[in-house]
Amino acid sequence: MLQKSRKRCTHPCPCGYLGDSLHQCSCTPIMIQRYRSRLSGPLLDRIDLHVEVPRVAHKELAGSTPAEPSSAIRVRVEAVHEIQRRRLAPFGLYTNSQMQARHIKQFCRPDAAGEKLLEMVVDRLGMSARSYARILKVARTIADLAGEDGIRQPHLAEAIQYRSLDRKA
Repeated sequence: MLQKSRKRCTHPCPCGYLGDSLHQCSCTPIMIQRYRSRLSGPLLDRIDLHVEVPRVAHKELAGSTPAEPSSAIRVRVEAVHEIQRRRLAPFGLYTNSQMQARHIKQFCRPDAAGEKLLEMVVDRLGMSARSYARILKVARTIADLAGEDGIRQPHLAEAIQYRSLDRKA
């Protein structure tokens, strides 16, 4: 399932401190807008997930709360790979990320509440067709991880949250 991907990382603003809990951002709104406009819409459309990663406090890093073991995560991921492989094998595909428009129409139909949410988000943010398709494919994967056949509003809401740069465009 894993495709070679180029990790793209960008700071939230020219100074790099916008939203930082320890440092004050020194950028003006115009500087931030100009900085973000360097990332073109067509480029952002081709990236499935736009996720902001905040600073992690030392207390959390050094904490003794046990994390979920990688082996447990691996079992879940392998199960989802198998679900996707079975669903898409007749089309010569292996993962949701490989789906084209016809597959998205067949396998990524949201429920009524999800459709209403998508309509509102697309209209309000002016998302492209490419962004819309990416949201549906990510929502399909989230539903697969939840063990659900259909895509529901919570799956779409989570997928939309992974498009943070669309929301700031």
